[in-house]
Amino acid sequence: MKRRTIALVMDYARGEYQSELRFGVERAAEAHGVDVVIALGEELGGPGTGTKAQNSIVGLIGADVADGVVVASATLGNHTGVESLVDFCRTFAPLPVCSIGVALAGIPSIVVDDGRAIELAVGHLLGEHGCRRVAYIGGRTTRTEAKPRADAYRRTLEAHAIPYDERLVAIGELTIESGCVAMRELMSRGVEFDAVVAANDDMALGAINLLKAHGVEIPRDVLVCGVDDVDVARYTKPSLTSVRQPIKHVAALAVETVLRLLDGEAVPLRDAQPLELIHRESCGCARQVITRSARAEAPARDGSLSGAEERQELARALDQAVSMPAAVLGGWPEELLSALDEELAGREGRFLGALKRLLDRAGDERCFLDQFQLVITLLRARYPWRPGGARSSKSLEQLWHAARLLIGRASVRAEGRQRLSVEFAANDLGWTGRWLTTCLSLPLLKRTLASELDRLYFRRASLSLYEDAHRATLKPFFLMENGRELSPPPESFPARLLAPPGFLKSSERGSVTVMPITFGGAEHYGVLVLGDGPNEAVCDAVRVQIGSAMKTAALHRKIVCQVELRERLEQEAVRRELQVASHIQTTLAPPLSQIEGLELSAIMNPAPEVGGDYYDVFATSEGGWLAIGDVAGHGLAAGLIMLMIHSMLSALTQGEPAASPRDILSTLNAAVHENIRNRLRRDQHATLLLLRYERSGRVTYAGAHEDILVCRARTRRCERIPSSGVRVGAVPAIDAVTRDEELVLEDGDVLVLYSDGVTEARDARDELFGLSRLCSIIEAAQDAPAEALRDEILREVEAFCPSPGDDVTIVVARYRAPAVLQPALDSASPS
Repeated sequence: MKRRTIALVMDYARGEYQSELRFGVERAAEAHGVDVVIALGEELGGPGTGTKAQNSIVGLIGADVADGVVVASATLGNHTGVESLVDFCRTFAPLPVCSIGVALAGIPSIVVDDGRAIELAVGHLLGEHGCRRVAYIGGRTTRTEAKPRADAYRRTLEAHAIPYDERLVAIGELTIESGCVAMRELMSRGVEFDAVVAANDDMALGAINLLKAHGVEIPRDVLVCGVDDVDVARYTKPSLTSVRQPIKHVAALAVETVLRLLDGEAVPLRDAQPLELIHRESCGCARQVITRSARAEAPARDGSLSGAEERQELARALDQAVSMPAAVLGGWPEELLSALDEELAGREGRFLGALKRLLDRAGDERCFLDQFQLVITLLRARYPWRPGGARSSKSLEQLWHAARLLIGRASVRAEGRQRLSVEFAANDLGWTGRWLTTCLSLPLLKRTLASELDRLYFRRASLSLYEDAHRATLKPFFLMENGRELSPPPESFPARLLAPPGFLKSSERGSVTVMPITFGGAEHYGVLVLGDGPNEAVCDAVRVQIGSAMKTAALHRKIVCQVELRERLEQEAVRRELQVASHIQTTLAPPLSQIEGLELSAIMNPAPEVGGDYYDVFATSEGGWLAIGDVAGHGLAAGLIMLMIHSMLSALTQGEPAASPRDILSTLNAAVHENIRNRLRRDQHATLLLLRYERSGRVTYAGAHEDILVCRARTRRCERIPSSGVRVGAVPAIDAVTRDEELVLEDGDVLVLYSDGVTEARDARDELFGLSRLCSIIEAAQDAPAEALRDEILREVEAFCPSPGDDVTIVVARYRAPAVLQPALDSASPS
């Protein structure tokens, strides 16, 4: 009998919710002996051009690759209505479909009551803690769960006779950053509140971060609750009270529903799952489970329970103490109780042995092992020592103590393994990203994939590239089975197959992840299929890195074409050549990015003979990158080398926004040296200074170029900071002679970068413009806006030298410290 395949369709691989959902589906599929195809796509109707690129994958899922489909509707429908989700799910017909997270008309749906989640959180704060001013941070109304949760907030207030105040409501985007923004908005309104409920944990954590930054102590001053109970909620300080969704259980039910539909069975159209409020520090509560089984009723004289009904009640209490359903761990409560009965009957080691095996299984299922401490607390309350029992009071307490130590050690080991796994993956991804980013051709990319995917512990992989503009046909490009690269079949195949025929159906049961390979969302290259391997974050990072490598290879092909064009243009007039070079140079001049804390302005004026000046600005979530350089020589070759540097630097800095400038330059130098010498067959090099700016004002820089000028607001004088690196492309490796340096910008300081076309400009008497003259101009005009200061420098240079012989490049950046840093900076400044 052919092994069945279930497709899981969701937005992307990252995220706590997505990770738990994927894990639950894979575990359920393993239990039922079916394969899984995980198809990743962006939200339906989402903003930007990336949506179509991602959804081009989920739209290919059909009978060729799956027998049934589980749709994570809660992750896909954030920018569209329920009707669009229904239409989307119907595109999979005639395959059976089950929706997770959103109830869809006519489609079996496994859901939780979104309104009930808010009722639990708000009701707890009002009823148990006596709060009267509960603020609410909700999601956009375009999200399917947003309105039920907002309605539940109002409904719960009314049930407690609390008037609704719209000033206590803010909207976020379900991210930590948006939680900070929403909380800042609430505080700016000047309205009082004694508690906050957020529609998900990430926004709750963002709200806590902002409150703490303003000196508000949680929970002494304000109580906070979230929804979802993601893993990080347990580890934050304070730990986060949250409403737990049984995500793994929901995922398992969805798989079972699809399999029942395939077997012709009737299933309910809506299956609502219960929610649980988990009490933690952020609301002032400790984790408690109160059940009838915790009553200290007298057990039988031998220490074991006296009735089947009482034993069942205790088993249920133990099950409730752990978030993982007992069925997933093989009915562990009864197994543990039986082992304890044997231990109390004199068979020493039975209980701890059973507990160890249980912890091993729970660890494999990614269960939070510290929860089993509560299991010991419940057992200790129900198994007190009695005279005549096989255990003395002292030895029984020793057993509980040993059990707690066993749980503690297992929890520490599990967390340690997870942390090491993340650290190793991050390190491996860093190296993989560097190698892939500098792949300048498709053959080199193929060789790199063979080594780097193995480094990341992927045993199976398929990368196929689109052959036509309509993306209807794929051609195999790279294939790996059992860790070995294979020659891909030469024949093209329909895109709906996702991988070369037969690849998705291996001899052993397993799961594969299908992802689109794109760059910037608008450029579509192909389809990547990865077999069982590391966690989902690694899969997504590899997808992005391969997309960047494809873009780099495409840029390199353009460079080669430009070189060929140069060889043809050598027979033409110099004017035509210089026109092309000027176009390359001016086209690369970037529109200035908005970088938080920096007022930026820049200009590059090519000389008549066109030099190789280059500057660029890249914004990141933590600040940004600034770069400036100058390729030796003039004309088209200098422009091509500048284009090469630009494309590599763009990919490297965007791929690793927090990388060391030294490491970026070292990686770039090796590739540039190789291409200048062996491909362009030239003996050229370039100055290049790379600066990584952080919002705190810290600037880390490396490389060789002109001195950095910083006009200090405190002294109103220019500080000259030399760059001490070496030129890029001059030698094969610069690691040993390149190092990172740092400078710190204070509020109001002006940073000026420039090319030698400024300081080496000469007047009619052959006198140099010079660095001292430049500093004097900056000091005199330092209070002017960045653009005005830039123009003043340019006017002075042009007046001094009306016919410059080299490019003139000027970058001006005035630093404005973020508001949260200003008090500290003011107190640190001398009076």
